[in-house]
Amino acid sequence: MPNVMPEAKIFSCTQSTQLAEKIAAAYGTKLGKVITSTYSDGEFQPSFEESVRGSRVFIIGSTHPGSDHLMEMLLMLDAAKRASARHITAVLPYFGWARQDRKDKPRVPIAAKMVASILETAGATRIITMDLHADQIQGFFEKPVDHLFASTIFLPHLRKLGLDNLTIASPDMGGSKRAYAYSKALESDVVICYKQRAKANVISHMALIGNVEGKNVVLVDDMVDTAGTLTKAADLMMERGAKSVRAICTHPVLSGEAYERVEKSKLQELIVTDSIPLKQESRKIKVVGCAELFADVMTRVHNNKSISSKFIM
Repeated sequence: MPNVMPEAKIFSCTQSTQLAEKIAAAYGTKLGKVITSTYSDGEFQPSFEESVRGSRVFIIGSTHPGSDHLMEMLLMLDAAKRASARHITAVLPYFGWARQDRKDKPRVPIAAKMVASILETAGATRIITMDLHADQIQGFFEKPVDHLFASTIFLPHLRKLGLDNLTIASPDMGGSKRAYAYSKALESDVVICYKQRAKANVISHMALIGNVEGKNVVLVDDMVDTAGTLTKAADLMMERGAKSVRAICTHPVLSGEAYERVEKSKLQELIVTDSIPLKQESRKIKVVGCAELFADVMTRVHNNKSISSKFIM
């Protein structure tokens, strides 16, 4: 008898249940059953309530802080490994701790490398993620990494807006490669903000490289945390004569006073994915779903088909 590939099973960590349900629906199945028991001191234990022996298992969960989100992913990977799953894919719409990808001063950790190592130790045989903070983080893994680009969903959205005199902007020098990729796809100009930080999340100086007068500007970044950089950049561009400023950021971390800053800023809108659930609603924040992108890639991975089209801007 020919070998029949068993159906893939999709499970979710608690922090990403809403997105995981959409991914499973787009995949054409339902989420597998997981029960999480919690002790009075906060310790928790996830349990698969169905057999995964010999199956390809997808475990969906963004690992944004707090640390419980990462810990839950690790425990579920370990449980799947010990339950004899054949392939265990960690689907991380947002790969947390990625800003610590190098030693930028003495005696600090490289957290992104550490997280990569413990994901593999816990049982992940493959990683699927989207818009890493730094592309080189893929090299921290010994297992295959499918690094998806949110541009595959953002670019069609931008084209539908029909903006004239479009200019793509990077809020810092580190994002210039991403900005140039968007500008090439949209055949637009590029401007870059140069910023200096006094410390983490505190900008001491910002300057603009390029002309934005009379332009509809779209700032592009992989994530928005406190929104300090984005809102400061938007204000600076409007002062320099921009017609409008909006921003596209894949991962809406949005911590601290971020929501208030966005509301009070000169940003016309902030467009994000649902890789991380929003903490509150905002009239300026628009969410573009990424479930179909992940479901498509997961289907291709399970059926051993090429996913190279998802890596092209």
